[in-house]
Amino acid sequence: MNIIKFFDKLEDKIRKRLSRHPIIYAFIGSVGIILLWRGVWVIAEPFDPSGILSLIIGALILLLTGLFVSFFIGGEIIISGVKEEKRIDEKTEEEIKKEEVSLRQVKRNLEEIEKEIKEIDRKI
Repeated sequence: MNIIKFFDKLEDKIRKRLSRHPIIYAFIGSVGIILLWRGVWVIAEPFDPSGILSLIIGALILLLTGLFVSFFIGGEIIISGVKEEKRIDEKTEEEIKKEEVSLRQVKRNLEEIEKEIKEIDRKI
């Protein structure tokens, strides 16, 4: 369990640092994705599924797990399109900081609500 926490915290630190450099972040991410796909390709090669069968199986796996749209489009892009918001790379630093402050306030409010609910539970 400690090893999971370690890697979770490490991932948070790396993501925080890389998010300040989106082009480098995208490049590193794309290399990781390509290497992952290459690994899957090498493992699948001995089974020799035909191209069409591979496409069908892969699409089914992604559709059934709910990853098809989120991987290729991304949930944030869909939500921002529905809300007619700017993409994150189009926002100014001031807009991002403003959202961050709002999110912190929402988090505080949720924590207060959680405390109140726990207090009510204790009384009951």
